[in-house]
Amino acid sequence: MRNTVQRFRSRSEHTLDPKGRLNIPARFRDVLRERYSENLIVTNWKNCLRAYPVPEWEALEEKLLNEGKTQANMGKFVRYVIAGVTECPLDKQGRILLPPTLRADLGIDKDVVLVGMLEHFEIWDKAAWDEEARHTRETFEEFNNGLSALGIF
Repeated sequence: MRNTVQRFRSRSEHTLDPKGRLNIPARFRDVLRERYSENLIVTNWKNCLRAYPVPEWEALEEKLLNEGKTQANMGKFVRYVIAGVTECPLDKQGRILLPPTLRADLGIDKDVVLVGMLEHFEIWDKAAWDEEARHTRETFEEFNNGLSALGIF
Protein backbone atom coordinates (compact mmCIF):
# COMPACT_ATOMS: atom_id res chain seq x y z
CA MET A 1 0.00 0.00 0.00
CA ARG A 2 1.25 3.46 -0.91
CA ASN A 3 1.69 6.03 1.85
CA THR A 4 -0.12 9.27 1.14
CA VAL A 5 1.35 12.65 1.98
CA GLN A 6 -0.20 14.01 5.16
CA ARG A 7 -2.30 17.07 4.35
CA PHE A 8 -5.47 18.69 5.66
CA ARG A 9 -8.28 17.10 3.65
CA SER A 10 -12.03 16.68 3.97
CA ARG A 11 -14.55 18.53 6.09
CA SER A 12 -16.28 17.86 9.37
CA GLU A 13 -18.96 19.46 11.49
CA HIS A 14 -18.36 20.33 15.14
CA THR A 15 -19.96 22.12 18.03
CA LEU A 16 -17.98 24.59 20.12
CA ASP A 17 -18.26 24.08 23.84
CA PRO A 18 -19.49 27.00 26.01
CA LYS A 19 -15.90 28.26 26.45
CA GLY A 20 -15.31 28.36 22.70
CA ARG A 21 -13.14 25.25 22.50
CA LEU A 22 -13.05 23.37 19.22
CA ASN A 23 -12.27 19.67 18.99
CA ILE A 24 -9.77 19.18 16.15
CA PRO A 25 -10.51 15.97 14.19
CA ALA A 26 -8.06 13.10 14.64
CA ARG A 27 -7.05 13.16 10.95
CA PHE A 28 -6.03 16.84 11.29
CA ARG A 29 -4.20 16.14 14.55
CA ASP A 30 -2.33 13.34 12.75
CA VAL A 31 -1.15 15.82 10.11
CA LEU A 32 0.04 18.19 12.83
CA ARG A 33 1.91 15.44 14.68
CA GLU A 34 3.52 13.91 11.59
CA ARG A 35 4.48 17.07 9.70
CA TYR A 36 4.50 19.97 12.15
CA SER A 37 3.73 20.39 15.85
CA GLU A 38 0.52 20.70 17.83
CA ASN A 39 0.58 24.50 17.68
CA LEU A 40 -1.67 26.41 15.33
CA ILE A 41 -1.84 30.03 14.26
CA VAL A 42 -5.48 31.06 13.81
CA THR A 43 -6.56 34.32 12.19
CA ASN A 44 -9.56 35.93 10.58
CA TRP A 45 -9.96 35.77 6.83
CA LYS A 46 -12.78 36.97 4.61
CA ASN A 47 -15.68 34.73 5.68
CA CYS A 48 -13.98 32.24 7.97
CA LEU A 49 -11.05 31.66 10.30
CA ARG A 50 -7.89 30.07 8.95
CA ALA A 51 -5.76 27.72 11.04
CA TYR A 52 -2.13 27.26 10.00
CA PRO A 53 0.64 25.05 11.34
CA VAL A 54 3.37 27.43 12.52
CA PRO A 55 5.81 26.75 9.61
CA GLU A 56 3.07 27.35 7.02
CA TRP A 57 2.07 30.58 8.76
CA GLU A 58 5.69 31.75 8.91
CA ALA A 59 6.03 31.12 5.15
CA LEU A 60 2.93 33.26 4.56
CA GLU A 61 4.37 36.04 6.73
CA GLU A 62 7.63 35.94 4.76
CA LYS A 63 5.70 36.34 1.50
CA LEU A 64 3.86 39.31 2.95
CA LEU A 65 7.11 40.88 4.16
CA ASN A 66 9.12 40.26 1.00
CA GLU A 67 6.55 40.44 -1.78
CA GLY A 68 3.50 42.07 -0.23
CA LYS A 69 4.85 45.60 -0.48
CA THR A 70 4.73 45.37 -4.27
CA GLN A 71 0.97 44.70 -4.32
CA ALA A 72 -1.62 47.47 -4.12
CA ASN A 73 -3.75 47.73 -0.97
CA MET A 74 -1.83 45.01 0.87
CA GLY A 75 -1.39 47.23 3.93
CA LYS A 76 -5.10 46.97 4.72
CA PHE A 77 -5.07 43.22 4.19
CA VAL A 78 -2.00 42.75 6.41
CA ARG A 79 -3.51 44.96 9.13
CA TYR A 80 -6.76 42.96 9.13
CA VAL A 81 -5.20 39.50 9.06
CA ILE A 82 -2.25 40.15 11.39
CA ALA A 83 -4.52 41.86 13.93
CA GLY A 84 -6.43 38.60 14.30
CA VAL A 85 -3.42 36.30 14.77
CA THR A 86 -3.74 34.07 17.81
CA GLU A 87 -1.50 31.17 18.79
CA CYS A 88 -3.69 28.17 19.61
CA PRO A 89 -1.92 25.11 21.00
CA LEU A 90 -3.88 21.87 21.18
CA ASP A 91 -4.76 20.82 24.71
CA LYS A 92 -4.55 17.21 25.97
CA GLN A 93 -8.02 16.50 24.56
CA GLY A 94 -7.04 17.74 21.07
CA ARG A 95 -8.96 21.02 21.32
CA ILE A 96 -8.07 24.63 20.63
CA LEU A 97 -9.62 27.68 22.25
CA LEU A 98 -11.02 30.13 19.70
CA PRO A 99 -10.92 33.64 21.19
CA PRO A 100 -14.29 35.39 21.55
CA THR A 101 -13.13 38.34 19.43
CA LEU A 102 -12.32 36.14 16.43
CA ARG A 103 -15.59 34.24 16.79
CA ALA A 104 -17.63 37.43 17.12
CA ASP A 105 -16.01 39.10 14.08
CA LEU A 106 -17.22 36.25 11.85
CA GLY A 107 -20.47 35.37 13.61
CA ILE A 108 -19.15 32.01 14.76
CA ASP A 109 -21.38 30.95 17.60
CA LYS A 110 -21.71 27.23 18.18
CA ASP A 111 -21.98 25.05 15.07
CA VAL A 112 -18.90 25.08 12.85
CA VAL A 113 -17.50 23.28 9.82
CA LEU A 114 -13.79 22.53 9.45
CA VAL A 115 -12.60 22.42 5.85
CA GLY A 116 -9.22 21.00 4.89
CA MET A 117 -7.25 23.20 2.48
CA LEU A 118 -4.14 20.99 2.13
CA GLU A 119 -1.54 23.07 4.04
CA HIS A 120 -4.04 24.75 6.39
CA PHE A 121 -7.69 24.41 7.31
CA GLU A 122 -10.63 26.76 7.60
CA ILE A 123 -13.15 27.15 10.40
CA TRP A 124 -16.56 28.29 9.18
CA ASP A 125 -19.81 29.14 10.90
CA LYS A 126 -22.07 26.34 9.67
CA ALA A 127 -24.66 28.64 8.08
CA ALA A 128 -21.92 30.63 6.29
CA TRP A 129 -20.34 27.38 5.05
CA ASP A 130 -23.68 26.10 3.75
CA GLU A 131 -24.10 29.34 1.78
CA GLU A 132 -20.52 29.24 0.46
CA ALA A 133 -20.86 25.60 -0.65
CA ARG A 134 -24.21 26.33 -2.33
CA HIS A 135 -22.76 29.31 -4.21
CA THR A 136 -19.70 27.30 -5.29
CA ARG A 137 -21.87 24.49 -6.65
CA GLU A 138 -24.00 26.98 -8.60
CA THR A 139 -20.95 28.66 -10.18
CA PHE A 140 -18.77 25.58 -10.66
CA GLU A 141 -18.26 26.30 -14.38
CA GLU A 142 -16.09 29.27 -13.38
CA PHE A 143 -13.35 26.77 -12.48
CA ASN A 144 -13.22 25.14 -15.92
CA ASN A 145 -10.40 27.30 -17.34
CA GLY A 146 -8.22 26.95 -14.25
CA LEU A 147 -8.81 23.19 -14.02
CA SER A 148 -8.06 22.83 -17.71
CA ALA A 149 -4.82 24.82 -17.36
CA LEU A 150 -3.78 22.49 -14.52
CA GLY A 151 -4.60 19.43 -16.66
CA ILE A 152 -7.29 18.29 -14.23
CA PHE A 153 -10.36 18.96 -16.40
